[in-house]
Amino acid sequence: MSSLNDREITALKDAIDLYDTVGDGKVDSLALADILRGIGENPTESDVQKFLKQVDPVGNKRISLDDLIPIALSCKQKSRDVQPQEFVDCLRVFDKDCSGNISSAELRQVLTTLGDKLSTDDVDMLTSGLEHKGQVNYEEFVRSVMSG
Repeated sequence: MSSLNDREITALKDAIDLYDTVGDGKVDSLALADILRGIGENPTESDVQKFLKQVDPVGNKRISLDDLIPIALSCKQKSRDVQPQEFVDCLRVFDKDCSGNISSAELRQVLTTLGDKLSTDDVDMLTSGLEHKGQVNYEEFVRSVMSG
């Protein structure tokens, strides 16, 4: 994975065309996260901030294709396929009685306070229909989230 393929370069060019509001073949640096997600990457907010500091330390630069290619490549190299079982194993830590369920309040706390924090509305959406008597079956939760 040392370079981007033609399809990925084309996707970046299309993203620039979409976000270029001036017509100079560049995009505002604030569109970086949307562009990366638009080409299928899923950078964390921390990753996006790191990339922005590299390419636009002052916060007012327009980014060209030449700026975007190394960022997209870095994202591509960092990403990997995560298997559902990895998430299940992480959530199993909260299953105190080995029942296959965790407290919905505890799940909500984890999702809204750790890592890339979700909003309460996002958590409500993700757990909708999965809560039963204050508990969530975490394997069912992971399947639901990963299936979109």
